[in-house]
Amino acid sequence: MRISVFGLGYVGSVSAACLAERGHEVVGVDVNPTKVELLSRGQAPVVEERIGELTAEVVASGALRATTDVAEAIRATEISLICVGTPSAANGSLSTAYLERVAEEIGAVLAGLDRWHTVVFRSTMLPGTCTDLLIPILEKESGKTAGVEFGVAVNPEFLREGSSVKDFFDPPKTVIGELDSRSADAVAAMYVGLPGDVFRVPIAVAEMAKYADNCFHGLKIAFANELGAISRALGVDSHKMIEVFLADTKLNISPAYLKPGFAFGGSCLPKDLRGLVYAARRADVAVPLLSHVLPSNEEHLKRAIELVTATGKRKIGLFGLSFKPGTDDLRESPLVELAERLLGKGYDLKIYDSNVALSRLVGANREHIEGRLPHLSDLLTNDVAEVFAHAEVCVVGSTEPAVLEALAEPGDRDVVDLVRLPDAEARRATQGYQGLGW
Repeated sequence: MRISVFGLGYVGSVSAACLAERGHEVVGVDVNPTKVELLSRGQAPVVEERIGELTAEVVASGALRATTDVAEAIRATEISLICVGTPSAANGSLSTAYLERVAEEIGAVLAGLDRWHTVVFRSTMLPGTCTDLLIPILEKESGKTAGVEFGVAVNPEFLREGSSVKDFFDPPKTVIGELDSRSADAVAAMYVGLPGDVFRVPIAVAEMAKYADNCFHGLKIAFANELGAISRALGVDSHKMIEVFLADTKLNISPAYLKPGFAFGGSCLPKDLRGLVYAARRADVAVPLLSHVLPSNEEHLKRAIELVTATGKRKIGLFGLSFKPGTDDLRESPLVELAERLLGKGYDLKIYDSNVALSRLVGANREHIEGRLPHLSDLLTNDVAEVFAHAEVCVVGSTEPAVLEALAEPGDRDVVDLVRLPDAEARRATQGYQGLGW
């Protein structure tokens, strides 16, 4: 393929050299003539493992060249990879100035091009940037329609500085946000044969995927560092502790818990978070990440309450009460907290949870619920149809078969979904349905 790469920083220089090494004909483009001159001489504009030798090889073979001329690059290629920077503005917001300028320049060239050209944004940008900002610029400058007369796709990179060449050839995944299938096919063809799954997704999903990765990486580093600080203060070898932590690939280093849903609860997580944060405070160790986990959980509970109150209806059917499916444990259940707050606001509440029967509750579990919902016997029923008939709003915290069956019945009830129902995607298009995080 004939590919132009706009922006010869870390991502652009590596992408250009690696694509050229894979047999593509690549033109690097940058506004900085010094970078263009360096690359034209076979020298990488950046310092990175293996990039110097690789750049020299592909320039010498004629597979990679560079220019400052946007029009020349577009006319010589069939696909353009945009790798310009998106730095933080002074207020922390994303700066799209470089993206906008490149989109304007490319759009102007597309206006006089009599063939299909695909514009692929590889820069890190927030969801909505491509469809709401960049595509309109391209269409305005070109006088053409995206997806009809020229192609657009988003292809975030997952390259780490210091090992970016290795990461390019051994990616964990390839993500393609597609506006049109023809463009997505072209992006996929650039990487054919590389390892890792290929995800062809809506453009906004591709944009968000990059942020999810980087925020999670930062979260992991901060988490490990705070545990290290607490461990040191308590006389614990943090590296030995982390070895034990990492050995659990069922719950710790795994997809477990990593799906948007309702707030967490139960007899362990809230208690142990409070305990460790208290221990850190006693040892004069600041742990801002860990100390904000429970407040974050509280905000998620508030979101659920806001969805209920936004309906403007007063009769509520709550499906689910225990802190997670398959148990009758009500201790620190977010659904119990939700029920308590709705009652406090004067809502008319009926509750169904097949796992919870007052006659079976004993010990701390019974003491907890009697303190939080002393009139639970008047609210709780083992008849799902009774709760369904009562409800103007169904708040779904359970996917029990009886609950799903009841919700399949026709009606004009609002649904507040805390668990992502199996038919959530279809329900999203209907009036009266609200998902908590989807």
